[in-house]
This record gives sequence, structure tokens and C-alpha cells, in this order.
Amino acid sequence: MSSLGTSKGILEIAKFGVYVAVPIFLMYTFANNSSNIKKFMGNHSYVVYPENADRPPSPEELREAARELARKRNIG
Repeated sequence: MSSLGTSKGILEIAKFGVYVAVPIFLMYTFANNSSNIKKFMGNHSYVVYPENADRPPSPEELREAARELARKRNIG
């Protein structure tokens, strides 16, 4: 016999069933109907960057700026 007792054993089995069933239900709901995912994702706002913002410097420009800083440190 289980050391947990019958009532606690049934509770543990029920909790395990919920832990397994919820992700399966959500996957089934969203994977089989793409309109659900679009509806869900459409309600959440994500980061939207302004269109007229300055572009970040390219990697080449960053490397050149780093070299320039290194030259200034070595000279000064």
C-alpha cells in the first residue's frame, strides 16, 4: 500500500492528469486552428520601432570607431 494513503494518491494522480492535459489541450487548440493563434497574437502589442529613427552603425563603422578610440588611448 502507498505511504501517501488513498485520498492523497488520488489527488496526486488528478494533479498529474491536469499537468499533462493542459499543455496537450493548448497545443491542440492552437495548432489545429491558425485563426486562434492569429487572434491571440493580435491582442498583444509588441515593440514597434519608429520608422524615422536613425539606423544603428554598421559593424564596419563600429570597428573603425573602436580602432580610433584605441589609437587615441595609445597616443594620449
